[in-house]
Amino acid sequence: MSTLAKSISRSSLASTRPALHTPVSGICESVFAPVVRRRISPLPRPHTLPVHAAICPSRSSARKFSTSPRLEKWGMFKTVQEAEARHKSGPFSFRAGAIFILTGVGLYSYFTYEKGRMERQRVTESHKGVGKARIGGEFTLTNQNGERLTDKEARDGKFSLVYFGFTHCPDICPEELDKMAVMIDKVFEKRGKSLQPLFITCDPARDTPKVMKEYLNEFHPALVGLTGSYDEIKDVCKKYRVYFSTPRDLKEGMDYLVDHSIYFYLMDPDGNFVEALGRQHTAQQAADIINTHIGDWKGPLKQDS
Repeated sequence: MSTLAKSISRSSLASTRPALHTPVSGICESVFAPVVRRRISPLPRPHTLPVHAAICPSRSSARKFSTSPRLEKWGMFKTVQEAEARHKSGPFSFRAGAIFILTGVGLYSYFTYEKGRMERQRVTESHKGVGKARIGGEFTLTNQNGERLTDKEARDGKFSLVYFGFTHCPDICPEELDKMAVMIDKVFEKRGKSLQPLFITCDPARDTPKVMKEYLNEFHPALVGLTGSYDEIKDVCKKYRVYFSTPRDLKEGMDYLVDHSIYFYLMDPDGNFVEALGRQHTAQQAADIINTHIGDWKGPLKQDS
């Protein structure tokens, strides 16, 4: 071989040596990488991962992304758009705002009711003296059936609505008893028969049990009429602070006037005064007040079906 041929072959071998010692990643970038691998590793490789993936790791890590729902802090998002929308709006949404408003309305209603209840309780307590009520008290009278009843028996474990009048009243008593009948029906409709209406006469001389029974049947069947002697009626009027002007000594056929207060006295099942309802209240307003007080009552309460 000539000197020129030897030099050429040596130079060609020298030029190929760096390629053999080139790092594997450099080989992978060459189009001849498969040929070199076959020459270096003639034995078959197990079928696990592709050779180029094992030898040639990616220079930049791929972004991992999944379309499956993810549980985030504020709910379940199915798409990227939903997550981005929630991220922009923050923790507040239409549902959160609605819940906030409803909670506020509920708290306001509750505290308003409690404030009214405490005010009604304060007014009720202010009508009580030390150990006994300033308005109302014990009595024993005769009903329209001729039976003697105490105040406790007349209430019968219910709230009582007491009205003072007389059967010969020309206009005021009939109007107030008609109004009382409407109040009774409205209370019965909402609270059941938890109210006992009582009509106490201010004219015991003419209002006998028989007269009372015929008179009250024209207004409402639940009304209980009560009468008694002059001293008994005068005493109960004094306890209820009712103006009583009936003369004591009356002769048969004698004409006289009877003056009395025009109020409905609401008493609780224990016989304590609750509130006075006057002519300024309509039947609906008075019934609403009675229903509210019955609803505030925490003790035992009888309700006939």
